[in-house]
Amino acid sequence: MNKIRVLIADDHAMFREGVRRLLESQPDIEVIGEASDGQEAIDKTHLLKPDIVLLDISMPAVSGLEACQRIKERDPEVKTLALTVHDSHDYFFRILEAGASGYLLKEATSEELVAALKAVARGGVYLYPTIAKKLVKDYLYRVGTGEERASYDGLTDREREVLKLIAEGRSNQDIADQLYLSHHTVQTHRARIMEKLNLHSRAELVKYALRKGLIEMDT
Repeated sequence: MNKIRVLIADDHAMFREGVRRLLESQPDIEVIGEASDGQEAIDKTHLLKPDIVLLDISMPAVSGLEACQRIKERDPEVKTLALTVHDSHDYFFRILEAGASGYLLKEATSEELVAALKAVARGGVYLYPTIAKKLVKDYLYRVGTGEERASYDGLTDREREVLKLIAEGRSNQDIADQLYLSHHTVQTHRARIMEKLNLHSRAELVKYALRKGLIEMDT
């Protein structure tokens, strides 16, 4: 089994050193580099092609949010796992909109960090437990008030497949290759899905997919 290749991006050298030591103790994880700011994270991602960038949201030069978005645009096959001190679902959806596959608080245990990396490597979306609880609470509130509609049934089987892959962070070309469709057809499916579900961004789409159980939620 191939090791999960990780790039650590954080502006605190001691934090990077601690995370590196932790990850290097794992037999199936390999740290291939470090970055101390957002621009360096973008450049090293393009150079080293890690499987996952462990990315601090708050960094100098280029923020983690902007770095995440630019990494996804330049190297769409690379996944990102956001690190932050902000326990807020607003930040969570902002980083998802930027293209990240997970959200981990810096207060997390070593076991949670390793679990998050493995979940993202498998193609899942990782939510820190407190964020997951907030999403569940929000969902139950919407069910109770009648705001949550079963509009998923309005999608075709193919649209459901495309929806799941979009929520997992796959690019249009990745989806086209996997489902043996043209790039234009995937774009058409994406537009129809967003219209049918009344969604306007990837963050909203991921939130919807999590609620419907279409993608894995590791906590």
